[in-house]
Amino acid sequence: MAKVKTTFFCQNCGAQYAKWQGQCNACKEWNTIVEEVIQKPEKSDWKLPTTTVKKVSVPLQIKDIDVSKEPRLNTFDAEFNRVLGGGIVPGSLTLLGGEPGIGKSTLLLQISLKLPYKTLYVSGEESQKQIKMRAERINPENNNCYILTETKTQNIFKQIETLEPDIVIIDSIQTLHSDYIESSSGSISQIKECTAELIKFAKETATPVLLIGHITKDGNIAGPKILEHMVDTVLQFEGDRNHVFRILRAHKNRFGSTNELGIYEMQGSGLREVSNPSEILISKKDEELSGNAIVATLEGVRPLMIEVQALVSTAVYGTPQRSATGFNVKRLNMLLAVLEKRAGFRLGAKDVFLNITGGITVDDPAIDLAVVASILSSNEDVSLQKDFCFAGEVGLSGEIRPVQRVDQRILEAEKLGFSTIFVSKYNKISLKNTVIKIQLISKIEDLVAYVT
Repeated sequence: MAKVKTTFFCQNCGAQYAKWQGQCNACKEWNTIVEEVIQKPEKSDWKLPTTTVKKVSVPLQIKDIDVSKEPRLNTFDAEFNRVLGGGIVPGSLTLLGGEPGIGKSTLLLQISLKLPYKTLYVSGEESQKQIKMRAERINPENNNCYILTETKTQNIFKQIETLEPDIVIIDSIQTLHSDYIESSSGSISQIKECTAELIKFAKETATPVLLIGHITKDGNIAGPKILEHMVDTVLQFEGDRNHVFRILRAHKNRFGSTNELGIYEMQGSGLREVSNPSEILISKKDEELSGNAIVATLEGVRPLMIEVQALVSTAVYGTPQRSATGFNVKRLNMLLAVLEKRAGFRLGAKDVFLNITGGITVDDPAIDLAVVASILSSNEDVSLQKDFCFAGEVGLSGEIRPVQRVDQRILEAEKLGFSTIFVSKYNKISLKNTVIKIQLISKIEDLVAYVT
């Protein structure tokens, strides 16, 4: 019997050490180094042993490589296609991460039930009956989706060779284990080995593989950071479980842009694609209320109209409160200081609460102008006209700074029926003959005149 070999891995970053130590030299975390059993594999191929001779790869000039025979696979999900850059690339590995209960499994099961291709959905977390119960709510008529409950990679590849699917979905990579590594599922060495086997399979057969990955309490994908380097695309599924909206972002994409964004609405029958999120993120109300302002923002390259709500009231307990939902509190404090210094508003003794509707988080600097307008509106208890919107960054000296892609913001506001948009006069606007009125302002005092 061969001698059992062990080594030490950092569970946070995947660094390897010959002996145990308290702190990892790579990521500086304490008590994350654990001992794992390793064994050199006799055969680390995804295929079963055969007598066929493998073709030796030879170098080709880049102009001689033909990619016309491998078009992207349409997922029949407009939002998912948008984020991937037009569909799934054959032979690619896509990793989807997100918080527990956010809808990762529902999203990929829903996509597998829409596909007209033969799809193998491998689950290491749920039984076939549990998946069937969820599938009944989404699309019970699909005949191309096959469900396999297995965690051993060698058994999975046996079924793949028998079934020959067009797409493979793994839920989740942390539950898989390989015979070539003698450590528990979810360990650093198991995740690396299982991912390497799936990559070899995907590249040799041109079969796309979609992986679901767990995340840590810090929001990072569990396992070694090398996992994100090994795959072709890393997607993040975000949202608040108390709200119905979910956002799909690409953190890495070898075959497209990382600026695209997909928005879904969670319903009892699954995830519904939101093609025009601006109309949903703006609340419908019969009467005009103070403290509400609309901002023309960008999520990646996608323009959105979002409602900003502010409430300014006298501080009861002496120490004023500063609270923001979906917006950076430090940025809010900076804007309040600018209002007090440059515009003369005494807000130091008042509570200020800010909320971005829809449960989403916005970090676009263009939201500054709408935040200031909503705070002034609530402070003066004067409602803004409901067909006004804003797009501008506020500087420390009170100037309104230009924002990027202002033409897209203006066109989105015009499409949704807004009559006036406030932007910086330093923006270079190339649009001609627009129906919407473009109000150019240079400093925060100009905005005060319109709001109050």
